Amino acid sequence: QVQLVESGGGLVQAGGSLRLSCAASGRTLSRYAMGWFRQAPGKEREFVAAIRWTGGRTYYADSVEGRFTISGDYAKNTVYLQMNSLKPEDTAVYYCAADLDIGVPSRPSEYDYWGQGTQVTVSS
Repeated sequence: QVQLVESGGGLVQAGGSLRLSCAASGRTLSRYAMGWFRQAPGKEREFVAAIRWTGGRTYYADSVEGRFTISGDYAKNTVYLQMNSLKPEDTAVYYCAADLDIGVPSRPSEYDYWGQGTQVTVSS
């Protein structure tokens, strides 16, 4: 069993930055893939970014490519999402997810473990 706890959300003006953290416990994530998803009110959960712990390959949604960076600290069992040049349309609840041996990193159904979410609000 893996427990995930997100932190770092908040209110920021457009153009600003935030760094989200996802701390994992229960298992060492050395063979897991970690993903960030977000869900705005009235919308479906959408993929933001993912990282395969083994090899460090990263994946990004087109809407955040070049602005967001996903990274991991193996020693701390923590994954981060650095968000720069934030836009009002980035406003959502951001969720961290994890699983072993995922196929398509952008599919929410690939992940068995989810955090409780952290709110990110970007004002214009």
